Amino acid sequence: MPVKRADKTPMPVRDALERAHDFGEVNRGYTQFHAGFEAERCLRCQDPVCVGGCPVQIPIPEFVHAVATGDMAGAAKILRSANPLPAICGRVCPQESQCEAECSLANRFDPVAIGHLERYVADWERTQPPAVEKRITRKEKIAIIGAGPSGLVCAGGLAQLGYAVTIYEALHAPGGVLRYGIPEFRLPKAILDWEIDLLRAMGVEIVCNVIIGKTLTLDELFERMGYAAVFIGTGAGLPQFLGIPGENLNGVMSANEFLTRVNLMRGYEFPESDTPVRVGKRVAVIGAGNTAMDAARTALRMGAEEAMIVYRRSQKEMGARVEEFHHATEEGVKFYWLTNPLEILGSPDGWAEGLKCQRMKLGEPDASGRARPIPIPGTESVLAADNVILAIGTTPNPLLTRTTSGLLTNKKGCLVADEKTGLTSKALVFAGGDAVTGAATVILAAGAGKRAAQAIHQTLAARA
Repeated sequence: MPVKRADKTPMPVRDALERAHDFGEVNRGYTQFHAGFEAERCLRCQDPVCVGGCPVQIPIPEFVHAVATGDMAGAAKILRSANPLPAICGRVCPQESQCEAECSLANRFDPVAIGHLERYVADWERTQPPAVEKRITRKEKIAIIGAGPSGLVCAGGLAQLGYAVTIYEALHAPGGVLRYGIPEFRLPKAILDWEIDLLRAMGVEIVCNVIIGKTLTLDELFERMGYAAVFIGTGAGLPQFLGIPGENLNGVMSANEFLTRVNLMRGYEFPESDTPVRVGKRVAVIGAGNTAMDAARTALRMGAEEAMIVYRRSQKEMGARVEEFHHATEEGVKFYWLTNPLEILGSPDGWAEGLKCQRMKLGEPDASGRARPIPIPGTESVLAADNVILAIGTTPNPLLTRTTSGLLTNKKGCLVADEKTGLTSKALVFAGGDAVTGAATVILAAGAGKRAAQAIHQTLAARA
């Protein structure tokens, strides 16, 4: 069927039956023809409200116009001046609920595919010689804790401003949730490594295997290491559990553990890699956010014959991106909506073998604003499951706050920080991303990192 001018240019994708059994990237990316055609759909609004929907404030009309005119170098320069991670954000950010939701075309037609164009430009940039350079002009040096999206973007912003920046990362490789949480088929690690290498080319130093709060304290960064300011971007890597019977059975794990074993430790290459991952024939994933979709789709690629999403609300309330839901559906993931887990059943030898559930109905909205799930008596049933993976959310790890005096947290364990600047309760300590908000999106974390970089610069400039 020919594409109408009012329709968004579709993203080319790999065949579902083929891709569901390997870790190759699902989306193929736009061709030059796709990108030029889509960019021409932009209305060049005098009041580009789409920019207001972008957490990192990319000058969207300018970069889209550059694509339309074939000026790819110009488009890449515009993108990178606003966002140090365009190849990543173009792949994993929920543009449909942010910049594209604000697009003027969206009032009557499909919005411009801003995310797909961002990816296209960044992928074009990968084929060119690096256009960044090391430019340290400031005497102050800045420490960043955590090499996830907020830390990387903060580092990039500060490097552009001329600061010497060092990122301290607890894991053995940088990237944070971009590396351990997002599967290869959505974000190839070669893309992540390329973006990080550009930051290194700008002068950003990354030191791995350093746990601030254990290897070094935050106060030592100031007192012994001589940093002028610190940004905390430690994320929210502590998984939550339901507290139901059977969660201690073999074959039960958090999505964090499962995805980390596969993505970071390359468990799918065992025994060539050192990390085994046991995946049975039937895998039940509890939750319906992007992490749940990632876990279910990864389970299929790890050899599961059946992957199920079990969610106590309906499809309408799911947290996953529509694209991820569609891809999961195409690949054969099964969905059990309005289904609440009650107990994980085990075999005599201690392995999970089933998930006892109860049907639910939706009532009035609860504190989250979503319809409250209400149990329906007498509707209990059992789903056969060799693995149960919990993807119901994460919270910040308390190690740093427990070892640092003067850092305030809220009742959820998140750092208390100014919304506009990221300044915490401790002088010259800033924070952003999931460590402040709790588990959220990559682009929101990136936006927080960018704002903090500007705030750090303004604070230090005022003291000079």
